[in-house]
Amino acid sequence: MSSPAATLQLVLDLLGTFVFGLNGALTAMEAENLDLVGVVVLAVITALGGGIIRDVLIGSLPPAAFRDWRYLAVGAGAGIAAFLARQLWVRLQRSITVLDAAGLALFCVTGTTTAFAAHLGPFQSVVLGTITGVGGGTLRDIVIRRVPTVLSSGLYAIPAACGASLTALALSLHFYSSALAAVAAALCFAIRMAGVRFNLNVPISHPGARPPVE
Repeated sequence: MSSPAATLQLVLDLLGTFVFGLNGALTAMEAENLDLVGVVVLAVITALGGGIIRDVLIGSLPPAAFRDWRYLAVGAGAGIAAFLARQLWVRLQRSITVLDAAGLALFCVTGTTTAFAAHLGPFQSVVLGTITGVGGGTLRDIVIRRVPTVLSSGLYAIPAACGASLTALALSLHFYSSALAAVAAALCFAIRMAGVRFNLNVPISHPGARPPVE
């Protein structure tokens, strides 16, 4: 029987997979004239990319995305759902940004807990938690040939690192729980959305140019 911690991890992972899958599918339909197959492929890449990168780096092979059929099913299902309801999403102009922030928030938490469970230190767990959060979106942007958000938006990797840091601190001090996971995810989400709302960024290479906001 699965432990409560393992169940929480799976639920957060699958929820993040679905949210990022929706984000990847909607981004595909907005940026490119893709058919259903193309939309589903980009949904799966966005949903699973960060977790696959994390698992490869910690030596957990094959990655969880290929060991558990539910990850692929949820990622593909999100792509199909977004494609079928695309007219609804078109009317929700901010949906892509909100879904991206939600996926970032969920994955920075699960990525950190996965790394910690692999007996990595707190700092390494924060790094891998951040990579898990930004990895799928980065691969998504590369596939559709645009500068990755993590390189052009100052408040993208930073919110993920904040959520991952709070998670790693809780794990190190042995007070991690479902409530703490929710707080860490909410922290990441709030910082990311504040950055979008108020166009907040760290210093950029060309001060005269402002990085695009999704």
